[in-house]
Amino acid sequence: MQPLPATVHGQGDPFVPTHWSVVQAASGDESELARAALAELCQTYWAPLYTFVRSRGHAVHDAQDLTQSFFAYVIEHKIYARADRAKGKFRSFLLASLKNFMGHAYEREQTLKRGGAYDFLPLDEARAEAAESLFQTHFASGEPSGEDQLFVKSWAEALVEAALNRLAAEQKAEGKEKLFAKLEMFLTGSVDPLPTYEDLAAGFDLAASSVRSQVTRLRARFREFLRAEVRRTVETEAEVDGELHELFRVLTRG
Repeated sequence: MQPLPATVHGQGDPFVPTHWSVVQAASGDESELARAALAELCQTYWAPLYTFVRSRGHAVHDAQDLTQSFFAYVIEHKIYARADRAKGKFRSFLLASLKNFMGHAYEREQTLKRGGAYDFLPLDEARAEAAESLFQTHFASGEPSGEDQLFVKSWAEALVEAALNRLAAEQKAEGKEKLFAKLEMFLTGSVDPLPTYEDLAAGFDLAASSVRSQVTRLRARFREFLRAEVRRTVETEAEVDGELHELFRVLTRG
């Protein structure tokens, strides 16, 4: 898939306000830009929508089929073009569309199964496995979350992962891949307790102050990338702030 120009995925200014750029591009013709936009929609929302389908009681492969079929339906009928950014969040529109689709899924399953004729929408096995792991963690483990809340939490985690992936790609391009791998824990909080800057510095032959500076810079860049991810499907900066508030609330809720 080609990166979208003038967005966080392009080579220019990565933080140009792109207000609903994915949806707008996808609403156009069959250009490469539109196809890339559609593919990015599928990538961002596949796991959240899959976990919702699984929470409705569908088995793994049936949930994969339904999720793939839903995106094929969205693409074929240009459902995304109906989203009115003045009337709520795009993710809410997409979830409502999925619920409607599932209510009539039997009628479409033969013609739209696993992406239909859309060759740019193959089932990504790695993404499917990650989505199933997410479902098992948050739903099958007995967490007291409803179907919609599971979708929202999956959405939040998907955006965090996308922002981390963009940051990792940037660090790799700057020749800092190994250092980033060691410092990523300071962004995700995946290790408790975190190692000291002194211990990490010794492994890289750096001063502890340099490691601290790197962590500070990475945190700032991560916030920028995360904000850019959120900005893709909202209209105003105030809405970005609101979505980020919701994202952090969902991720930190016990």
